[in-house]
Amino acid sequence: MHIAKRLAQVNPSATLAVSQKTAQMKAAGADVIDLSVGQPDFTTPKDIADAAIASINSGAASFYTAAAGLPALRQAIADHVATKTGYKYDPKQIVVTDGAKFALYGIFSAILDPGDGVLIPIPGWVSYVEQVRLAGGVPQAVKAANGFKVTVDDLDAVANAKTRAIVINSPQNPSGAIYTKQELTLIGNWAVRHDILIVADEIYSDLVYNGAECTSMLELDHSIAENTVLVGGVSKSYAMTGWRIGFIAGPKKLAQAMSTIVSHATGNPAAASQYAAIAAYTGDQKSVESMRQAFEERLNTIYPLLQAIPGFEFDSKPAGAFYLFPKVSGAVRALGYDSTDTFVSALLEDTGVAVVAGRAFGMPDHIRLSYAKSLEDLVEAVARINAFVTSSI
Repeated sequence: MHIAKRLAQVNPSATLAVSQKTAQMKAAGADVIDLSVGQPDFTTPKDIADAAIASINSGAASFYTAAAGLPALRQAIADHVATKTGYKYDPKQIVVTDGAKFALYGIFSAILDPGDGVLIPIPGWVSYVEQVRLAGGVPQAVKAANGFKVTVDDLDAVANAKTRAIVINSPQNPSGAIYTKQELTLIGNWAVRHDILIVADEIYSDLVYNGAECTSMLELDHSIAENTVLVGGVSKSYAMTGWRIGFIAGPKKLAQAMSTIVSHATGNPAAASQYAAIAAYTGDQKSVESMRQAFEERLNTIYPLLQAIPGFEFDSKPAGAFYLFPKVSGAVRALGYDSTDTFVSALLEDTGVAVVAGRAFGMPDHIRLSYAKSLEDLVEAVARINAFVTSSI
C-alpha cells in the first residue's frame, strides 16, 4: 500500500505516546501517576453538561448544524472575545472546529503552499511542527537566545521570503512563560512590516497565576489585531477536553477559507458539544476562577519541591498554563543516563511517574510535567521523582 511521502517526515505525538503507555501500565495493575497530558482533572461544570443534555432531550442536537458552527455559538464566542480583549469580531469571522488542534491544522492548510514556512518558537507545543509538515509547509524553528521567549532579533535570523506565519503561544506550552505587552507589540509590529500572519494560540489565557498579566494580541495596535488569527477553545478553561470544541477568529478571507476546509474535512462539530460550549461562554464564569485558583495552589506547592531536587533547574517560575519545564541535564548526567529520553523511560518504569522528554518540544535537556492533577497526586509524584534521583546519586 502506498503511503503519502510527506508522512515520512511526521512524528507521532510524543505526549499521546506517553499517555498510551501509562494507560497500558495502569491496565496491567501498575501504580502510575500520569503527568504527561495537559488535561484538567476536573469534570465539566454541571451547568455546561446540563445544556448538552437539554439539547439532546429537546432534539436540537439531532441534526447537522452549519459547518462553521451554530450561529448562536459563533455569536457567543465573538461576545466572549470582545469582553476579554475589547476587539470585536463579526460572527462570520469565527469558525468553530473539532478542538483547537484542528483549528491550528486548518489554519496551516488554508495559508500554506508547498515550501511555505511557519516560524515556530522553541520550546513549542509538539504538534505545531508536525501540522505544518502535514499541510505541506516548512517548520522554521526559532530558538530563543535567552529563556523561552523569542525576540525580533531571533525571528530576523530565521525568517525568509517564504515565511507566511508565526505562531505565538502565550501562556506557553510547555514552559508556562507569558509574553509581556511590550514583547508582543515588538513582535506584532515586526510581523505586520513583513506581511507575516500572527497565529495567536491563546488557549491558556484564563490560566494565569500569582498576579501575572496576560495580554492578547488583539489588545495591541489595530494593525496587529487585523493581522492576527486567534485560536481558542473550551478544553482547558472549562475542563472540556472531551467535548472537542475549538475556534479560530480572524480576517474574513481566512475565515471563509477555513469554512471551506471544515465543510469538506469534518462537517460541523458535534451539536451537543456546541450547545455545551454556548453555556460555557455565556454562563457563570465562577468555575473558571475556582479551577484557576486550584492550579495556582498546585503550582505554588510543587514548584519549590521540584527546585530542591538535585540537577533540576528553572530559569523562572511559570506564570501560566499548567506545566513545569525544568532543565534536568544535571540529574541525567549524575545518574549516568545517555539522554533525557532514557531518564524519562527509567523514571516511568521504576517509579510509575510519567513525564514527557523535552526533545518533543525542541529542548532535549528538559522535561515537561503537567500539574493538572490533584494536589495529593502531584506531591506524591514529586516525592517519587526526588527519591529516584537522590537514591541513585
